[in-house]
Amino acid sequence: MKLNRDGLRHREFWEQAGFEIPGFDMEKMLSATYEAPVWVHFGAGNIFRGFVTALQQKLLEGGRTDKGIIAVSPNDSTIIDQVYRPSDNLTILVHLLADGSLERKVIASVAESLSGNAGASEDWNRLLQIFSAPSLQMVSLTVTEKGYALTDMAGELLPVVIEDMKRGPEKPESLMAKLAALLYSRYMSGKLPIALVSMDNCSHNGDMLRKSIKTLAGSWIENGFVEKEYLEYIDDSEKVAFPCTMIDKITPRPSEAVAKNLQDLGIEEMKIICTSKNSYMSQFVNAERPQYLVVEDSFPNGRPPLEEAGVYFTDKATVDKVEKMKVTTCLNPLHTALAIFGCLLGYTLIADEMKDEHLRKLVEKIGYDEGMPVVVNPGIISPQEFIDEVLTQRLPNPFIPDSPQRIACDTSQKIPVRFGETIKTYHGHPTLEASGLTFIPLAIAGWCRYLMGIDDMGNDMELSPDPMLKELRAYVGNVRLCDPEATGDCLKPLLSNSRIFGMDLYQAGLGDKIEGFFVEMLAGPGAVRKVLEKYVK
Repeated sequence: MKLNRDGLRHREFWEQAGFEIPGFDMEKMLSATYEAPVWVHFGAGNIFRGFVTALQQKLLEGGRTDKGIIAVSPNDSTIIDQVYRPSDNLTILVHLLADGSLERKVIASVAESLSGNAGASEDWNRLLQIFSAPSLQMVSLTVTEKGYALTDMAGELLPVVIEDMKRGPEKPESLMAKLAALLYSRYMSGKLPIALVSMDNCSHNGDMLRKSIKTLAGSWIENGFVEKEYLEYIDDSEKVAFPCTMIDKITPRPSEAVAKNLQDLGIEEMKIICTSKNSYMSQFVNAERPQYLVVEDSFPNGRPPLEEAGVYFTDKATVDKVEKMKVTTCLNPLHTALAIFGCLLGYTLIADEMKDEHLRKLVEKIGYDEGMPVVVNPGIISPQEFIDEVLTQRLPNPFIPDSPQRIACDTSQKIPVRFGETIKTYHGHPTLEASGLTFIPLAIAGWCRYLMGIDDMGNDMELSPDPMLKELRAYVGNVRLCDPEATGDCLKPLLSNSRIFGMDLYQAGLGDKIEGFFVEMLAGPGAVRKVLEKYVK
């Protein structure tokens, strides 16, 4: 059986195979969405397909809406051509439970899938049409931290952004320029209201999105492409809102074991592809069941009643507290620490790392001992219960095929938030001292050791993609195992870089400590393991 609308008409097959299938009129949803779209999402990857789409499906099945979501892949048409359209925009969502059982559900809430390439005239023209629709309420994004960047780590404008500023809104190339151009079309259609909702794991993600859009709009005004009233429109919160959010659900790359399970049930074409942007996708998404989405309730044109699907709507201050709790204390720093040391120690699954006494103790100490003393309770979610769930249920789940290599991607973009925010909090705290931290600086030292591209046994190790990888590796380019005395001051330019860590780590009293941990890890093969054992005990 193929995953498409024709195949889904054979309801008995799917039900006997143990699938939950859509309980709403799909044809009505498709027609209603085309005529009066309400929701566009940029970033058509696994977190969107395995979380966001299921929220809207719950509303559709409960009769609380008759509209679907329009999915846009902003820079990778492979996803649209090889994943979405062959399956009529359907997805199989597989929840991987800790007891090894699987929950299978067909998600059908995506009404259209479009390429975000301005050169793909048909799709781009459709996007312009959608953004001009008075019915459009929200545009959400899951494009990772680097999707919002206009500058490199040195603060210099990216070449593609420079060109976008010179060209204006007609043929944008960068994602932020595309959004600014589409928003301009909405402005030209009568200054219609809209909410642009970042759902990425970035600190103050809505503010980051607003800043990037405003920067591009300002450059277009200076260069004479648009009128100054466009920037006034963006600045009017009753017209354009940029709510902050916190999202949390682990959706690792598709598992071969899950693909085989689906094929054994008779589902065809469950192959896993690697896109041109090095993303792994399939007709299915495998994910954990726990999920959280907290959103600042600022929607000038209304919104779907997603609170009925489990979304928390609250004020910006509470979102900020939840985001800090998760991203700087209770999950993301633990993930990054496991990613760094997992790669060095030869692990390929996060769950296996949690069986390692030293790694488990490391993340417990980062979370409980060093993070929890400075976490702020957001009120709507308990930090203690959240981190307990992470450490006792989520990370140890042996059926979540999440790898340290995946999580290690773009670490330079994540460290300012995942570790830097806690360091800054300690540095400014009236009674706590940043210099008293041990396990967060140990993780940073581990990252410096990771950048050498040599594992703990002394073998060459492939490093995960990172936009700063070439620059970062240059800092440790002359460092060798078994020769710690030759390191000199190689880490000083790195550890003093406030753009990477959020502040100069020497000013925080941590630079020399991190250098010391790093040197200990260079003693020879097995030194990383010995350092972990020494300090976590």
